[in-house]
Amino acid sequence: MPPTDPPPAAPTGLPTGLPTGLPTGLLDGLLDGHRRRLAEHAATGRAFDRRALDAYRAAGSQAARAGVPLRLLVDRALAAGEGVPGVLPALRRAVSALMEGYEQAQLTAIREEESARREFVDDLLQGRAERLAERAEHFGLRLAESYVVAVARGLRDGDQDRIERDLIARFGSHNVLVSVRDGLLVCVAPATLAAAVGEFVHHVRNRFPPGWRVGVGRPKRGPGGVVTSYREAAQALELADGLGLTADVVKAADLLVFPVLLRDRGAIEDLVTSVLDPLLDARGGPEPLLETLEAVFASHGNQTAAARRLRVSPRAVTYRLERIRRLTGFSPDDPTQRFTLETAVLGARLLNWPAAF
Repeated sequence: MPPTDPPPAAPTGLPTGLPTGLPTGLLDGLLDGHRRRLAEHAATGRAFDRRALDAYRAAGSQAARAGVPLRLLVDRALAAGEGVPGVLPALRRAVSALMEGYEQAQLTAIREEESARREFVDDLLQGRAERLAERAEHFGLRLAESYVVAVARGLRDGDQDRIERDLIARFGSHNVLVSVRDGLLVCVAPATLAAAVGEFVHHVRNRFPPGWRVGVGRPKRGPGGVVTSYREAAQALELADGLGLTADVVKAADLLVFPVLLRDRGAIEDLVTSVLDPLLDARGGPEPLLETLEAVFASHGNQTAAARRLRVSPRAVTYRLERIRRLTGFSPDDPTQRFTLETAVLGARLLNWPAAF
């Protein structure tokens, strides 16, 4: 195909399905000069030069962007060689160049779509309101609905693409958004699609190395709700670390009391130091006594169950609780004092007492 006889310009944008009404003569226009070129090759034996093959690649790319099915394009190119002897090698090179250009256009369109998708998710999580609703419609999202955000820690190179493909394969690209933000793998899904978060956790468990953890925000409505749910999920990870929780999946809904405590840092610091500072004088330090209180609270006051958690004798638990009562003046057996003690212990874990004091 001579460089002076290029195919006509075609509309931009790669359709997702087969076109229903191709413009008349589009295929002929894309392959204009192709039959003549084959005839010249048959007469002279000269192979197609680089510029001719580049023109075939450009024609293949334009065919993809115009929505011409590859099967039709190749069929028309092959048909041009019927009855022309000795052109099979040249025809193979021409068809190969057409297909190369076509596939490259498809790959470019996919990459552009992925880039736009990830840019949209990043803007959404940062609360950038510019054209969010319009852009959301392009990805099939209805931002007036409620969405849940889950975040996973422990991301490695390549994990994002694999998990995103798996989730989209099951739920569709219009139902889940996957991106990376602040080193976390982020999944945004409709609140009505409860299975999506579970599937996300499943893939994280299978692909992430040991030490992974997933935080899940509460369902929130609208673009601002997505931002809030994302922040809750990320904060759930931080709280789980501070509290020494062992659960792999932590939900913001289960940790609501802790943000409340941290809103008045001065008050919680005063509570921790007032109630727990006397434990600094205990033999062996405060840590065994704090662990005992945590085990008792987790066991709903059952000292035998707390002893099993701590792998000590019930008598040791009784002794430690008595030591706490004598040093602090607070007893977990008294309902009011138990609440004060439990709040102080939670605050101590959140604020890294006594190391950070």
